[in-house]
Amino acid sequence: MSAPLTLESTAVQLLRSMPEAVIFCDLQGVIRVWNAGCEKVFGWPAHEAIGQNLDLIIPERMRKAHWDGFNAAIERGGVKPGRSSAITRSLHKSGEFIYVDMSFEMVKDDQGRLIGSLAVAREATARFNEEKALRKQLAELTPKPAS
Repeated sequence: MSAPLTLESTAVQLLRSMPEAVIFCDLQGVIRVWNAGCEKVFGWPAHEAIGQNLDLIIPERMRKAHWDGFNAAIERGGVKPGRSSAITRSLHKSGEFIYVDMSFEMVKDDQGRLIGSLAVAREATARFNEEKALRKQLAELTPKPAS
């Protein structure tokens, strides 16, 4: 007979089993949780990513915008209301740029104090490129207004 399930043991197993990348970082942007999905999406094993700054997966030209948004979310006490997932560029361990469909949320402790940020991501490079090609085809097929 197996041991009874607890919330904590179930949560750990869910996190390990999720195919999506799940990242938790503290308020300084240091990675504290990095599941197996992260390794599949970003290429970094947990033992190399945990303890590193989020810049590990943020392309250099996007870092200022990322940190401005991150710090604004901390000041606001959460992400902008109504914000859902978005496709954004990211950086793979190989140095290759990839696209990920990512959602964010700020995490609070039991007393309501912010303790960090949670992100869930799915690899979306193929989807992004397919949609980009379709937009290009549509633009080519759409009649141009007469001048």
